[in-house]
Amino acid sequence: MTSPLRLAVASRSFSRHAVLRAELSARYPNVTFNESGRSLSGDALAAFLAGHDAAITALETIDGPLLDRLPELRLISKYGVGLDMLDLPLLRRRGIRLGWTGGVNRRSVAELVIAMAISLLRHVPQGNALVRDGQWRQLMGRHLSERVVGIVGCGHVGKDLAVLLRAFGCTVLAHDIRAFPEFYAAHAIEPVGLEELLSRADVVSLHLPFDRTTANILSAERLALMRPDSILINAARGGLVDEAALKRMLMSGLLAGAAFDVFAGEPPTDMELLRLPNFLATPHIGGSAEEAVLAMGRAAIDGVATATIPEPGSEVWRAAGAVGD
Repeated sequence: MTSPLRLAVASRSFSRHAVLRAELSARYPNVTFNESGRSLSGDALAAFLAGHDAAITALETIDGPLLDRLPELRLISKYGVGLDMLDLPLLRRRGIRLGWTGGVNRRSVAELVIAMAISLLRHVPQGNALVRDGQWRQLMGRHLSERVVGIVGCGHVGKDLAVLLRAFGCTVLAHDIRAFPEFYAAHAIEPVGLEELLSRADVVSLHLPFDRTTANILSAERLALMRPDSILINAARGGLVDEAALKRMLMSGLLAGAAFDVFAGEPPTDMELLRLPNFLATPHIGGSAEEAVLAMGRAAIDGVATATIPEPGSEVWRAAGAVGD
């Protein structure tokens, strides 16, 4: 008789979600949840996962030194869509199966980007600060409607955002190392090179994974291609933008505004950047909508049963190593 799967849930948010806990436990009775309320890493993560066959993880880093300490771990199911914390070639070499579903939080992230774009264009944060300070002064803003929006990375989130932007009458530019001619044609999207996108767009939104090919992809030199009246939004991954160069541009008026949900180091510590009136920061809430949490959690539950060895050419392999999420 086969012994029941021993499953550990490292994610804090999954572990404290009553619906997801109940649905997972109904399918897998031998589950250990992270009840500590803490994000686990290093020795604490190794100790928590020890003795389990499978794990549901979110932002926890799974690398060689950790797996060396967990010889029984044979399956990982991903809660969320980001893959930069997993070494897929390593999982493949060790025969560890991976459960992953792309795009399950795409609407949550796309709506946040639109909220950020409108907030910056209409000076919502500055207006709120003025009123709270007892001042009453009208601030002149701009519509999102009819703007030129550049989407860097046209994966699941980028595509969803592009479709939503068409309802605003936006001209949508897209840059990705992969070609999506049918999608572009169906939604009147113009594929362009990165430099052209940066120089033409009123709003630039990043939707890339973080890896060696995308680290600081918006360097100081590329940021300088953006117009002084344009805005930059990053709700994808930290480390895609030279944050020091961005701060200089915002302070000197070379860029109208920026909104970041993600940072190279989290939580961010550059208070000078965070306190700029034309910078909007949120605490990595792109997937933090009730609907997205349920979708991500249920995908992770299904992933325990459907996990496979990650193979070159598969969707998960492309998502981990190619431009576009």
